[in-house]
Amino acid sequence: MSVIDPIGAFPLQTPSVLRVALYSLLFNLGLVGAKLFLSALSGSLALRADAVHSLVDVLASVAIILGLKISERKSQSFPLGLYKVENLAAITISFLLFATAYEIILEAVRANVGPTHYPGFVLYAVAAIIPLPYLFGSFQMRVGKQTGSPSLIADGVQHKADVLTSSLVFLALIAQSIAIPLDRIAAAIIALVIVKEGWKILVSGMHVLLDASVDAITREKIRALIMEAPEVASLKELVARNSGRYIFVQANLIFRVTDLDRAHLASERIEAKIRKELPHVDRVLIHYEPQAQKSLRYAAPLQDAQGTLGEHFGESPYFALVEIDLQEMKLAKQEIVANPYKDLAKGKGLKVAQFLLTYKLDAILCKESLAGKGPGYVFAEAGVETSQTEAKTLEELVCSLLEAKGGNAVDKH
Repeated sequence: MSVIDPIGAFPLQTPSVLRVALYSLLFNLGLVGAKLFLSALSGSLALRADAVHSLVDVLASVAIILGLKISERKSQSFPLGLYKVENLAAITISFLLFATAYEIILEAVRANVGPTHYPGFVLYAVAAIIPLPYLFGSFQMRVGKQTGSPSLIADGVQHKADVLTSSLVFLALIAQSIAIPLDRIAAAIIALVIVKEGWKILVSGMHVLLDASVDAITREKIRALIMEAPEVASLKELVARNSGRYIFVQANLIFRVTDLDRAHLASERIEAKIRKELPHVDRVLIHYEPQAQKSLRYAAPLQDAQGTLGEHFGESPYFALVEIDLQEMKLAKQEIVANPYKDLAKGKGLKVAQFLLTYKLDAILCKESLAGKGPGYVFAEAGVETSQTEAKTLEELVCSLLEAKGGNAVDKH
């Protein structure tokens, strides 16, 4: 993914969080210098307050850089990493903002501000500054969301909010030039905006430090990825929390399989899928226990809806889904579903296999052997057995399964 580098103004790959934090430091230093120079020329309290706001942004950028460097370190004393240092840096920013707002309000109340005259270019310079923080803040927030960095997003929010404060300064300067005393009011409004920004950043940082759960959308996505695995019978508990820009996941699962090797492979596949879909996941811890095997689920291709077994796996228009109760040795459930991929020109076997895995099967019964074929590999990876049967109808197949006392009488491949 490409973004625009605000320094070099050319497309590049998404820069690192640390690099953007360094950009922010240089950008804020430039704003402080420009605003202090212009406030000295104009005598504007609002412009001086905005310069102080930018000075706090400089300190915030330093806090972010230190937080990022410290959060990358790992030690035996902190086996889960120091990622939350980045959230502490964000909280530090919020308190600096509160202190800034307090100082601005005090100065607005105490200062004796009267109409003054200033060089005409000051107004044009302030107007030119207005869009710069918004553009840089948008860049920061985009990179922050791509990298999952809370402190970078917080800093970007601050920069975007600077558009309002800079606009107020611009209006105050116009009013000042025509002897309308709006400078105090503009400074007070800037202070309130700063307090609002600080509160949002503080709440977000505390949310993570107190190990609150990730947002509902991310949590539901993790749940769906887990339940897609055919071996999973149920999800007992799911805990997902943020730490800095990273996510830690812990899940307690009930597996439909009793084989430890198959269960271990299933947990590894689930972890790999979560990491692939959610790149900011640092650690996935899965606890699993077997479910008492009370039933077995089978699938078989059908030539028609009347129950004639099909000769070919992928081309069969229907599939029978059969569940055998192992305790009472009876047919617990039977269902016929349409094959949604039978008319697919290429790769229909793999698509059908993936489709059938959503029904969490224990075995596939076919007239043809799936050994060495794409669907066979898909089922083998998911731990689903593939077997051949000589039955001609679904009724014969069910009878053979019931007579086999658990379905082990068919030949396995």
